[in-house]
Amino acid sequence: MTERRRRLIDSVLGLRQPDLTVLAERLHKPRNFSAIVRTCDAVGIDEVHAVPGEDGLEIHWNTSQGAEKWVRVRPHDSLAAACEYLRRRGFQLVAAHLSGDAVDYREVDYTVPTALLVGTELFGVSEKALALSDRRVMIPMKGMTQSLNVSVACAIVLYEAMRQREAAGVYGSRQLDPDVRERLRFEWVHPALAQYCRERGIAYPPLDADGEVIGPLPRGRTG
Repeated sequence: MTERRRRLIDSVLGLRQPDLTVLAERLHKPRNFSAIVRTCDAVGIDEVHAVPGEDGLEIHWNTSQGAEKWVRVRPHDSLAAACEYLRRRGFQLVAAHLSGDAVDYREVDYTVPTALLVGTELFGVSEKALALSDRRVMIPMKGMTQSLNVSVACAIVLYEAMRQREAAGVYGSRQLDPDVRERLRFEWVHPALAQYCRERGIAYPPLDADGEVIGPLPRGRTG
């Protein structure tokens, strides 16, 4: 790995936002979910949550441009379980849905821990999800069409979240858990070695400041 690549990895990890995420509810089209994952990487999100639809979760590489290598997708068995998981970690749940009590998406404070909840392509966020959410937001529109593609809508809201966080100096001040950061750093800098360790149940060895393995390389377990 080149020095430039290693520096980029360290820079990106330093800007990850552990308290900003997306919860996708039963999306049907893999390309939409792939586009959402790609946007999440672009704004510094390290983990996306999803309640899989009937066909499960699938990511199209041509749409995601490989973003799934940098963003973890955490599936949940149910919407209630996903919302409970996020609430226990202090997230506010903001549903992107045109409803009677929805406010302009720019009126919400995204500098606090926030999970953006997006729904299916045809019907949007479900009634159950709306009931579980803390805020509902909408994107003002001037034309005859009253909705945007779900991945486009998600990107618009996330970039507003990024704008607010940049203005508040959040990027760089909130950091990933040190253990999580070191794990991701090892997996990004040494993907083949990381896979070797995972397959054999070997703990990742520490890395120095230059991303080099400290000490001998891991060996497979025997016996």
